[in-house]
Amino acid sequence: MSKGVLVNLTKCIGCGSCTVACKMYNGNQWINERAETNGESAELADENWTVIQKFRVSHSADGKNTGANKSNPVIESNKTDGENREIWRFVKRQCMHCKEPGCVSSCFAKAFQKTEAGPVIYYPNNCVGCRYCMLACPFKIPKFEWNKTIPVITKCIMCSNRIAKGQQPACVSVCPTNVMKFGDRNELLAEAKELIDKDPKYIQHIYGEEEAGGTSWIYVSDTPFSQLGFKTDVPKKSIPSYTSTYMHSTPIFGTVWALVLTGLYFFTKRKEHVKTAENINNNDNNNINAETTE
Repeated sequence: MSKGVLVNLTKCIGCGSCTVACKMYNGNQWINERAETNGESAELADENWTVIQKFRVSHSADGKNTGANKSNPVIESNKTDGENREIWRFVKRQCMHCKEPGCVSSCFAKAFQKTEAGPVIYYPNNCVGCRYCMLACPFKIPKFEWNKTIPVITKCIMCSNRIAKGQQPACVSVCPTNVMKFGDRNELLAEAKELIDKDPKYIQHIYGEEEAGGTSWIYVSDTPFSQLGFKTDVPKKSIPSYTSTYMHSTPIFGTVWALVLTGLYFFTKRKEHVKTAENINNNDNNNINAETTE
């Protein structure tokens, strides 16, 4: 069965342990001067495969969310009963590892490949630097190494080597508050549904269940995902499903086009040959006429 990770955003305290584990396991450098890994301005980057973004959210006394923003870093939790209280919500971001990845379908060099276990792996030696994957990804995950002489694409590969050995991804293994749970995706999805059905504090939406055809990473939250920076305009259908008809026709089109070009080549060469023969014949006739005149 395909593996996945269930992320419960209500449990995250923003400690950043997952970002450190990701850096250490993958040997990535710290580039805080370009992109933070933890905070209001945290963003995924070529060396940041996992980040923790901070949001201040406002909840009423009954626990219902009343709004969210990312601008004020002050926690105001000392409101009197009956009034709104403001708290942090921390959002872990990484590659979503789609069930049917757009990056894989768009990569003609086979640099991206989906495994049966769930991870979408990237093979830099196959990459030609076309960056089609960056355009195809509905979550805008793949990043390009703009500052390197020989750049490639980078992204989280869900610690595929660890998963192959029956281990959890590095980020999951170090979380002190059990924000993330690794396991079979279908079982995690059932657990998420049971959780939001039993506890009214949760939003009735499991992010990643249907987005882009479903992803290996799924989220539950007590705050609307639209207020936590999640892309909510992602289509339910997978990206490859929109292009599969055309992609299946590509080999046929390529073959026909190759035949057309071959035909044009031989037709052109034939015309040149005929024209050359006519020129030679005309020259011979002119020489004969000139000799006769003399």
